[in-house]
Amino acid sequence: MHLALAHPTPISLSLEGLAASHAPCKLLDDLEFDIPKVENVPTLESILNESDESSCAVDEEIVSTTDIVSRTGLQLLHPGDFTETSSISSQESHDSRRKDRAKKPMPAIHGSVLRPSKLKSVSAQLLSATDRVDAGMPTAIVVSSLVAIGTSHGLVLVFDPSQVLKWCLGSTAVGAQYGSVSALSFNRDCSRLLCGFARGQITMWDLTTGKLLRTITDAHPPGTAVLHIKFTDSFVLAVCSDSGGSVFELEFKRLIGVRTCESQCLFSGSRGEVCTIEPLHMNYTIKDHPMQDVMVLAMASFSKVLIVTVRPHLKVMFTHPLKGDPSTLPLLAWQFVIIQVSEKDRVIDPVLAFARDKTIFFYQVICHGPQDIRAVGLQKIEVKYQLLNITWMNARVLVCLDRSEKLHVMDVRSEEELEVIDVSAVQLVYGTSYFKSLATGGNVSQALAFAGDQACYQSVTSHGGQLFLLGTKAVHMFSLRIWTERIAVLKRENKYQEALALCLSFYKGTAKAVIGLSGPQAKRKELVADVMVDLLLEFVDVAIARTPSNGKLEDLEDYYQEIVPVCVDYCLHLSNLDLLFNRIYERFSCDVIAKGTFLECLEPYMQTDRLTSIPPAIMKDFVDHYEMRGLLDSVESCIVHLDITSLDIHQVVGLCWSHGLYDAIIYVYNRGMSDFTTPLEQLLSQLGEALSTGKQLTDVHIKLGNKLLVYISCCLAGRAYPLGDIPEDQVFIVKDQVFRCLTCIHTNSPPADEPPYPYLQILLKYDTREFLNVLSLAFEEEEFNSTEGIQKRQRVVDILLQVMVESLGFTPTQIGILFTFLARQMARHENTIQVNRVLFEQVLEFLANPEDESRHEERQQALMELLQAGGLAQFNEDRLLHLAHTAEFYRVCEYLYEKRRSYDKILTCYLKDLSRRYHVFTYIDSIMQSQSCSIQEKELLQEEALRNLEDLVSIDCKQAAQTVISCLSSGLAEIVTKLKSNKPVLFEFLQGVISYRDAQSSALKPEKNTPLEPEVLELYIDLMCEYRPQDVCNFLKMNEGYRLEEALQIVRKHKAWEATAYLLEKAGDIQGAFIILLENLQSHLKSLSEHLQSPDMDKSAGQVLFSKAETRLFIIVQLCQRNSANFDEAAREALWFPLLEAIMSPQRKLKNTVDKESLDNFKEMTHHVLNSMMGYISPPAILQKIVQDPAYNTGKFGEVKELIIGMLDNYNYEETLMETCKNLLYHDLHVHLRSLTQAASRGFVPRGDQCNLCHQSFTDSLPVETALVFRCGHSYHMACLRAVGSMHVLDGEEVWVCYLCSNTRRARGLTSSRFHRSLSGSGAAAAGKSGVTQKKDRGDSQAILSDPQHLQAFENVRKSMKTPSRLAILTALSKPDSYGGQRPPSGIFQNENFQLKLAAPSPVTLG
Repeated sequence: MHLALAHPTPISLSLEGLAASHAPCKLLDDLEFDIPKVENVPTLESILNESDESSCAVDEEIVSTTDIVSRTGLQLLHPGDFTETSSISSQESHDSRRKDRAKKPMPAIHGSVLRPSKLKSVSAQLLSATDRVDAGMPTAIVVSSLVAIGTSHGLVLVFDPSQVLKWCLGSTAVGAQYGSVSALSFNRDCSRLLCGFARGQITMWDLTTGKLLRTITDAHPPGTAVLHIKFTDSFVLAVCSDSGGSVFELEFKRLIGVRTCESQCLFSGSRGEVCTIEPLHMNYTIKDHPMQDVMVLAMASFSKVLIVTVRPHLKVMFTHPLKGDPSTLPLLAWQFVIIQVSEKDRVIDPVLAFARDKTIFFYQVICHGPQDIRAVGLQKIEVKYQLLNITWMNARVLVCLDRSEKLHVMDVRSEEELEVIDVSAVQLVYGTSYFKSLATGGNVSQALAFAGDQACYQSVTSHGGQLFLLGTKAVHMFSLRIWTERIAVLKRENKYQEALALCLSFYKGTAKAVIGLSGPQAKRKELVADVMVDLLLEFVDVAIARTPSNGKLEDLEDYYQEIVPVCVDYCLHLSNLDLLFNRIYERFSCDVIAKGTFLECLEPYMQTDRLTSIPPAIMKDFVDHYEMRGLLDSVESCIVHLDITSLDIHQVVGLCWSHGLYDAIIYVYNRGMSDFTTPLEQLLSQLGEALSTGKQLTDVHIKLGNKLLVYISCCLAGRAYPLGDIPEDQVFIVKDQVFRCLTCIHTNSPPADEPPYPYLQILLKYDTREFLNVLSLAFEEEEFNSTEGIQKRQRVVDILLQVMVESLGFTPTQIGILFTFLARQMARHENTIQVNRVLFEQVLEFLANPEDESRHEERQQALMELLQAGGLAQFNEDRLLHLAHTAEFYRVCEYLYEKRRSYDKILTCYLKDLSRRYHVFTYIDSIMQSQSCSIQEKELLQEEALRNLEDLVSIDCKQAAQTVISCLSSGLAEIVTKLKSNKPVLFEFLQGVISYRDAQSSALKPEKNTPLEPEVLELYIDLMCEYRPQDVCNFLKMNEGYRLEEALQIVRKHKAWEATAYLLEKAGDIQGAFIILLENLQSHLKSLSEHLQSPDMDKSAGQVLFSKAETRLFIIVQLCQRNSANFDEAAREALWFPLLEAIMSPQRKLKNTVDKESLDNFKEMTHHVLNSMMGYISPPAILQKIVQDPAYNTGKFGEVKELIIGMLDNYNYEETLMETCKNLLYHDLHVHLRSLTQAASRGFVPRGDQCNLCHQSFTDSLPVETALVFRCGHSYHMACLRAVGSMHVLDGEEVWVCYLCSNTRRARGLTSSRFHRSLSGSGAAAAGKSGVTQKKDRGDSQAILSDPQHLQAFENVRKSMKTPSRLAILTALSKPDSYGGQRPPSGIFQNENFQLKLAAPSPVTLG
């Protein structure tokens, strides 16, 4: 077994204790294991978190051909000995056309990781043996320093490292007797070969002489095939498993020249079939390893994995459950890992990978001694495919074979899939027949036979970092490619961008499965960088050579835009700008379009600070190109990101001044010359010249002015412009220089007519507001808040007043902006700013100017801040209040009124302030609830609120009602009187009152309910009839408290017919309500009939009229249904037949004048009435009425057939419903009686033979003493129960209660019994025989309350909830039908609560 340097997976794992018990570093031979020396010893944390690069050196040695030959002598990879086959990469080539590379990052590229090949010589000799000696098909393969392949006819072909046939073991005669070769295994030095056969025999061969040494026929039960046979590290010890699921240890001995074999069962198949076994092979060159004297075996069944020690003692060390699809088999694979656990110590531990279905587990086996071996979980991987086989390629790479015969190359640490290769063309050999034991009669379990369809244990093997697959006609091998070969494969496929991405991953150390890249990190980067440079240049040459010859200009630009960013990206990764701007740029410069595209592609890299240095020659070409394209703004945005030392300052400054690149000018002066005032002075002079013309500023000058404001703001705040920060040692100097420049009286070379403070005047004239905002931000800096800073701030204010107020040239608006600024600064800086009183009067007059409607809120806020800071303490409050009212500064008024405690005036301010009037209710509530306000102040607020009640209602009627009820008035009569003159407002107010009352109503807390006088409700009904008549009826139904007669008069006055009918019904005048609704229905039907008979009938209008008529019909039908149960037959007919007549009457007139659709609509309404009345009117009476009607009594039977069938269907429905109900009642009664019978017949079994109170045995009792036994099993003397008060009298009857149960379940029903037995004589048997029943048993238990008041209350509740018994219902149902199909006039079924409120089915329409 080879060793590999790797690290554990990033699962939390404690490794501190391993250093003391494992092999120390000094005992490991670094040369032997090719472990490189570490100059800077890493820590454990860095080892666990570092990338794959640290394992590259050892990975190379594991799978390189040279190392394999040196260790095993096996030469399988010589040129010409194999043919490379195509593979499928798991990473598809991605779309290279990307304009925005940041939005579409390159996915991880792994390229072709495995090199597929075929052992041509071995494969040819397999086919030859099949033809010449009838060897049969290959069945099993094992690889070490030799290759052995078993066949279906019992032969084994052994090949040497040069693929030359060394031995042909066995014969077809042996194959006919033993069956196919089902398993093979070499010992440690390849001197012995074990062969297992399909019929259970095992043979051992000497590979030095080719002789048969042993034939073992009794190692395991006969009739089972050998599934696995494995040599351990011992030359005389092997393990095997058979198709019975058992595992056996085979120990080979030689006594007196006789070779024998002793077999011992390690695991019996009766406890679960073992499907696979895998012994751990140690490398004995490791000195003093704790596991050197221990032989470990891993076994896997369908349900669990076991790790056992075979030597020195058989012991189970670890088990783990295993679940999966029944059609899948368990898989096992060992791999040694070198782990550095500290600065000085490294350990070598085996890791077992076991899997089933779609899950792979990884466990590290830690050994502290032969008796102290434990397994620690490292990782669990879930895959999306079902597994056939798993194999380690090295300590980092695992290859998984799925059921569709695809190889998945996986990096274990990152769980990333590196490549997928379809190997279905290999025609993999399966061991299905051995798992089903077909050669011995198929005597295996169903589970093993079912899962055996996917068995390929003997067809897939690995050795020396190479994977071997046994096909039906050839042997295929897969090995890990070295890193340069992976790049070359992509290059051959013309996937240069993928090759560059893979190369970059090698350079950064993020690549997976890296082979052949050894040495220190700096050396590895140097190697990869050289390859990357050559690859990049080749990519450029190929791309330029393939340039479309006849494409459009846009197509060519798009083509180069896909190529240039690739070159720039990789040159930046390599930090090799010389390559980019020399050799690569020279190649692109040969074409004008390519050169221009190259320069344009540099822009995003400069703007994102990835490219900060460009040679002057390239910069000149860049500027010239962008100047030609008219894109100088982009040049400016790039210059401010470049390192100033890489620029030709003379060239750049001249370019910037000539083209107005102001940001670049400032950047060059600031960064290149540390000069912050010269660009400011020169640019301000340009802006001043533009302002002096008196013309409107151009866009260029507006842009300049805005940049200057931002530049000044950045400088005064200590920040660099346009980005970055000023060095800390220059911050104070820059601030002072810029401030002195702005406040200088004259320029360096002033003209004769230059005004004082020219720079301030220019900025104030350009944008007064924004410049003052810049000053406001600067005043917050600490330089302006020290003693000297306050003087500087005052000086600025004095200069501003001098420039703007005492001189000409500024508009009143600009001066007003200054005053607003001064007011804010005076308020913010606690009156440290001194302003002349006259000027301050002007400030106040400006802020409160009612004629100026601009920036109203800003002026009010400035005045508020001034007030709150005390800046207006010397001014007259009355005058200030007058100014605030005039200017509509209501927040200022509120502030002043609050100082005077004039809360009623504040209410007026709220009402006048449109932005805050919705807060007036909160304000009223807070004042009325406040403890600090006097009664007089609250009364004044209350009076003011009532005077403005209409305004309050207009804001929110519900909030106004709540405020009036809770805070402002004790009754509503006065409020209603005040609002009577304005009916709409009164209606909204009352609507709010009703809503507030409904929201506050609570059945649980009736004290919170708000009572309303009947007059108020009736007034609201009156107003609702006027403004919202459609809601009147619903309001009457949902509310109480109004007087019926008065409400009836109101709705009659407003002709609200539906509401009138409801009130009449509520008053008991059913006939009156019916007449009103019927008249309304007849009116709608009349309108409908006239519309249908009109010559210009509108069909849509007719549908609307039909809908209205149906709505009225539904209302009157519901009225009849609600009240029919309370009337006799004649009264019911007086309700239903006029309704039926009203529906049928229009049909007589329209029978021959309207279309069939309209008549059908009328008939539908007729059907609805008939179905509704059938529950209340006898069917014969209804049928007679229909037949007598002229609309139906003429013509054929078909015209009334539908009506009659509908009635019959309804009758059948009710009859079925009644039968179902009877059956349910019968069943319920039967079940209840059966449970009662069972309970009554159940015997009473006492728990003991003594009283549970006095504990005296019943056998010792006197003959006259009576014992009571309860259903709970407790038994007592009657006298004992009577003494503790467990006897009660209920309805003149004695009721006994179990004392123990009543105490433990006081809050629930108590156990009682009416059975008590008199014990006479001695002995329990006599007591049982002489039992006498004194009271009739009424049930298992009964709730008894000891308090008489509770008893009376319980009885009242029971009587109120009493319902007819089941027997009474059944008796009523069993009475003969003597009423001619009608229900009897009285009885249980006439009770309204008993009747079923179910709708009849819709009538069946017959064609």
